[in-house]
Amino acid sequence: MGRKELPNKKEAQNNEADFGQEKSASGKKSSGFFDKFSAVVKFILGILLLPFVYTATNNFIIEFSQIGAGLQNYFWSGVVGFLLVYFFLWEPQIIYNKGHSLLEESFSFFQPLVKFAPYLLPIYAILLALVYAGLSLTIKSEWLIEYFLVFFGFAVVLHLVFAAKSLRGKKGDLLKANYIFSFSFIYLVNLLLIALIFSLIFDKFSWVNFCNDSFLQAKTIFEVVFRQLFVP
Repeated sequence: MGRKELPNKKEAQNNEADFGQEKSASGKKSSGFFDKFSAVVKFILGILLLPFVYTATNNFIIEFSQIGAGLQNYFWSGVVGFLLVYFFLWEPQIIYNKGHSLLEESFSFFQPLVKFAPYLLPIYAILLALVYAGLSLTIKSEWLIEYFLVFFGFAVVLHLVFAAKSLRGKKGDLLKANYIFSFSFIYLVNLLLIALIFSLIFDKFSWVNFCNDSFLQAKTIFEVVFRQLFVP
């Protein structure tokens, strides 16, 4: 009797192995479907964010133009300065990585923030704003705001460029959906934060007007597109 049970045991083991393979294949199919579905959803959301990217950029420039051409030039000098360094001299990836690591350590107490905060928050721009806020309490001089704007512009573009580069380099991004959605969202969050900082520094820069006008103009774009597509 003992010898007759051996084939049954082997057959049971084989059945279990086959079931495990079928389960694994089913899991892979399910995971693949979810990934494709998620990519399509992100792609649609990314496209829907583009009008907000346009209107927010446009209204940021409008509000920023209120502070005076001289101060504007210092900020744009920092932006152009970074681009010149990046394209012709040196890619300061190590600087971005240090800031990325600093944010990961700062938010290590909450894992979801560890994943997203380093991309969302321009750490060097935030630190510069805090340093400026502290120094401005005791130093009353034009050079302080001028130097702040130059380094602030440099820091903002450094964050956006390398955040985009990191997202673009990720593999398996179907339709570039993750890149389009994630970077559009990161860009909007950064613009909102920069606008808030400028509204606290410059009386003529209105964060409320920036937000309201950006939203209303984006709403108008959606209404126009909807009428063109669905209203006869």
